[in-house]
Amino acid sequence: MDFKKALQDLITIVVNENGSDLHLAEGRHPMLRVDGYLIPLLKKTVLTREHIMGMMEVLLGKEQKETFLRDQEIDFSYSVTGVARFRGNGFMQQGKYVFALRLIPLKIRTIEELGLPSILKDFTKKKQGFFLCVGPVGQGKTTTLAAMVDMINHERTEHIITIEDPIEYVYTPDKSIIDQREVRIDTSSFHTALRSTFRQDVDVILIGEMRGIETISTAVTAAETGHLVFSTLHTNNASQTIDRIIDSFPAAQQGQIRLQLAGSLTGIFSQRLISRISGGLVPAYELLINNVAVANLIRENRTHEVPTLVETGSELGMIDFNRSLIALIQAGEITVEDAYLHSTNPKLLEKLL
Repeated sequence: MDFKKALQDLITIVVNENGSDLHLAEGRHPMLRVDGYLIPLLKKTVLTREHIMGMMEVLLGKEQKETFLRDQEIDFSYSVTGVARFRGNGFMQQGKYVFALRLIPLKIRTIEELGLPSILKDFTKKKQGFFLCVGPVGQGKTTTLAAMVDMINHERTEHIITIEDPIEYVYTPDKSIIDQREVRIDTSSFHTALRSTFRQDVDVILIGEMRGIETISTAVTAAETGHLVFSTLHTNNASQTIDRIIDSFPAAQQGQIRLQLAGSLTGIFSQRLISRISGGLVPAYELLINNVAVANLIRENRTHEVPTLVETGSELGMIDFNRSLIALIQAGEITVEDAYLHSTNPKLLEKLL
């Protein structure tokens, strides 16, 4: 069997159906995720061990396959030239091999094309600071940051370094120099690569994910020392993000990281992708902009008051998540039921409605 062709046929279906994910597992039909829903490809045969092993050879190559068989899980990327690029994860379940592939579009869409607020452009114009895009897995964080970094690429002459595991969007350098480093291939770890940026004459740093206190600490220091730093965290909102960063440090260091974060943070953007009534997905979001009041709350360990500042800060450009949901309801984009399902404060949403 030509496993490469079989895999490419599945990838073609993902692209043609505007799917976001492809799931391959022994004993199951291949499955797509489209607009948030899983759809089995019932016309395709149930995958056997032979199918999975054959596709594994195509997806991973010899060296990564050996790593996967040894460690029983692996992160990787896979490209079909001119067609699609995927971020993948291989793992085991009940002794069977499974692959989950997330589609990474070849074209990096703009902030406008993604339906994101234009105020995000303001954060791309800064010379230094720390900007975080947060939310659960699969909510478009990487895509949002890619749009922001690519805007810098097209408008400014900067040296941009991305540190990812694996590399997702591939940038085409325009006015900027862009170096993309992949953990385990181009560098041993996020922290090692990030620490090296201080000797690489870099202006803008994109960290695929904040992993561990060493990476967080170095990222905050980089933002303090004249670099513009972008990254992601799997948190639900701005106040939780601040707490997660601070709580990841030992108690004796938390006071210092509070001071550093209060001074270096520029903003926190939290987003969710919600099923659009007319089809597809639409983003709902929250935006915290760091100002004197927010910085004081961070320094004084009063982050529980941050949501109130966001709710009352619309004149300053802040965006409250519930009001973002209401705007989508009023525009006929999403249902009230979906708004309640995704709201982080349904009781407040009910009052606003």
